[in-house]
Amino acid sequence: MDKFFLVSLLALLITAYGVAGSIMCDNIGMLEELKSLEALDIEEEENEVELSDIPSWRSERGGKVLVNIDSFGAAGDGESDDTEALQKAWGVACSTPKSVLLIPQGRRYLVNATRFKGPCADKLIIQIDGTLVAPDEPKNWDPKLPRVWLDFSKLNKTVFQGSGVIDGSGSKWWAASCKKNKSNPCKGAPTAFTIDTSSSIRVKGLTIQNSQQMHFTISRCDSVRITSVKVSAPGDSPNTDGIHISESTNVIIQDSKIGTGDDCISIVNASSNIKMKRIYCGPGHGISIGSLGKDNSTGIVTKVILDTAVLRETTNGVRIKTWQGGSGYVRGVRFQNVRVENVSNPIIIDQFYCDSPTSCENQTTAVEISEVMYQNISGTTMSAKAIKFDCSDSVPCNKLVLSNVDLEKQDGSVETYCHSAQGFPYGVVHPSADCLSSSDKTSQIEESTTEEEDIRHIEL
Repeated sequence: MDKFFLVSLLALLITAYGVAGSIMCDNIGMLEELKSLEALDIEEEENEVELSDIPSWRSERGGKVLVNIDSFGAAGDGESDDTEALQKAWGVACSTPKSVLLIPQGRRYLVNATRFKGPCADKLIIQIDGTLVAPDEPKNWDPKLPRVWLDFSKLNKTVFQGSGVIDGSGSKWWAASCKKNKSNPCKGAPTAFTIDTSSSIRVKGLTIQNSQQMHFTISRCDSVRITSVKVSAPGDSPNTDGIHISESTNVIIQDSKIGTGDDCISIVNASSNIKMKRIYCGPGHGISIGSLGKDNSTGIVTKVILDTAVLRETTNGVRIKTWQGGSGYVRGVRFQNVRVENVSNPIIIDQFYCDSPTSCENQTTAVEISEVMYQNISGTTMSAKAIKFDCSDSVPCNKLVLSNVDLEKQDGSVETYCHSAQGFPYGVVHPSADCLSSSDKTSQIEESTTEEEDIRHIEL
């Protein structure tokens, strides 16, 4: 965000809205906070140099030690159990400096739920060019590892790369979900690929598909770079988030295509400095911060940028979702240069999120949402309410900024819905967001209709 933008915007605030001294200070603080997100661009460039210095396993001059899973007795036929072979290969690769653990191209390796733990020797590369496939029968899953399939932890300066596939074989898991059949019990299923408690991680080129539940989770990590990754599952597969970020900092996702049955990207508690760039999303539930605050918990997410994205035929576009009764805050977020195509809720903040088979009880506390900018967002909406800011009565959304927003509906007019939401639009904003111009106007749209109650108590 350059100085000209800041000066122009502040001048606009003064002339158009007659902003008083204290409010002006607040807006300056907000814009400075959003400006600080640009630091992520610098980090991205530095990491690019570091990544380019890592030779691939094919480079003999790189001094790499090749550890091939086939050398440890793997069948690679997709039917024989290759779990033990992969565990043995991991043990050797993890303990050997400058090693490359190779999953060869053109072969399928059936692997059961396994944890791969570090710390490992320096400069480990996991080169996945073949396919790792999970057992497809839920009743045979290891009960000691009910929520993970391939779990990597305590790694540093490790690269996962290749043209291969991580295939969760999730169809039977989806069929057993309570979201598919309400007579089934609601219980968690494994995440296909997890990186936990690690730092300086690079993931490049892989395909992750048909996960049992979430596809790829980054948890308790720092400095993670994800590039040119494809995530794929049917649009009706339940809870199959594409990339899920939790308790992590300095994460960059770029040049990736994600289509699932849930959020393409979800960012939850204790995460900061997250940048997403050049993302294609669809099908799915959009790109989300949250959900946060479930079961009266604390949720904190700060400094998030989505820059350049296409969302096609998704349930939501850019979304922030929180449960009633939570605490904490979402602060310093920028969604910019986003194209939506036939998206049901292009811009949405939902502080009444309720992913539950029964309605959620009204509560007075909430996760505070502030300093959120929507800039250069255009396209088509499936809903008449193209912009929805449904915020808490006791903890209103504040300092929301919209600039150059243009959303149309092919077969009708569009509008903005505001409830307890404060901020300001500038430049071209369609549909008009005048309901943000002052707290007195946040209730202009009738709030007690059956339709709006349904909006607040449905998994979007």
